[in-house]
Amino acid sequence: MNKNIFLNGLIDLAQSRLGSKIVYKTDEFFAPAKRIISPWPPVFKEGVFDKNGKWMDGWETRRKRNKGNDYLILKLGKTGRIYKVDIDTSYFSGNHPSKVSLEACYSKKELPDKNSKWITILKKTPTKANSHHFFKIKNKSIFSHVRLNIFPDGGVARLRIYGSMDIKKKFGKKTFNLTSVLNGATPIVCNNEHFGRAENILAPGIGKNMGDGWETRRSRGKNVDWLIIKCAAPGKIKNIQIDTHHFKGNYPDRCSVQGAYIDRKISSKSIINNSKKWKFLLNKVKLFANKKHNFKNKSMKNKKINYIKINIFPDGGISRIRAFGKII
Repeated sequence: MNKNIFLNGLIDLAQSRLGSKIVYKTDEFFAPAKRIISPWPPVFKEGVFDKNGKWMDGWETRRKRNKGNDYLILKLGKTGRIYKVDIDTSYFSGNHPSKVSLEACYSKKELPDKNSKWITILKKTPTKANSHHFFKIKNKSIFSHVRLNIFPDGGVARLRIYGSMDIKKKFGKKTFNLTSVLNGATPIVCNNEHFGRAENILAPGIGKNMGDGWETRRSRGKNVDWLIIKCAAPGKIKNIQIDTHHFKGNYPDRCSVQGAYIDRKISSKSIINNSKKWKFLLNKVKLFANKKHNFKNKSMKNKKINYIKINIFPDGGISRIRAFGKII
């Protein structure tokens, strides 16, 4: 079994499906700024050129011939706190920035004005070619915009902003999806996400393709892969939907779902150990290719739940999991 992947409730706040978008850039001569928040890993296309030069999967500015530096401003679709960032220069070698820095602010406007107070959350830092640059962010204020500065120019493949959303939604007594990222659900830990990121399973809408889901590697033997999710809020779960949309030759053979209510802060490792004893909302059931599977929670329908664990046998991919219920 692969080493457990600890997600600790963080999601990429920069992803476009949350409504995040680039609202300003000083230049994008060689590659458009919007590519920097693409949900897919960057790729390199050998020998492909467009009218301005080599095609690059990221944001790339022209060579600067005057003073100053290039930058872009990202508006977060959901305001939140930032805990970690990844500034990825994959495939940019010889054209990566010399240094980078990050600033953030809170503004209700689409594009912050001159009165907006920008706070430096990452000081000017050297970068390497073709590398991930991971940083922890100490400032835990709620931000709406992020400014990426590159010095003096160059290209960045991806910008990932890992944090937690500032959720102020009032759910009332209506039934809603407890495992939707838009409502505040987050992935806590999984054992593998080789082909598809765990957070994809919480995304809204129908998966765009096979890459827009959670998919594990081929295990080659007796195995169970799993993912633990913190629900948007504690509630009673009535129905569960397991969606294998786009997964045709690689869907799990079977799955089960467990649940629990945890009323205190405990470590991810403790959650993993305790989850082995969690009760089942859904006993092991057969799954099928490219299909929405709808199940009723019969065994724990009156229990308060704020964590669920989905087990897939032996491995494979799932597009979405939806747990419908009411807040308690």
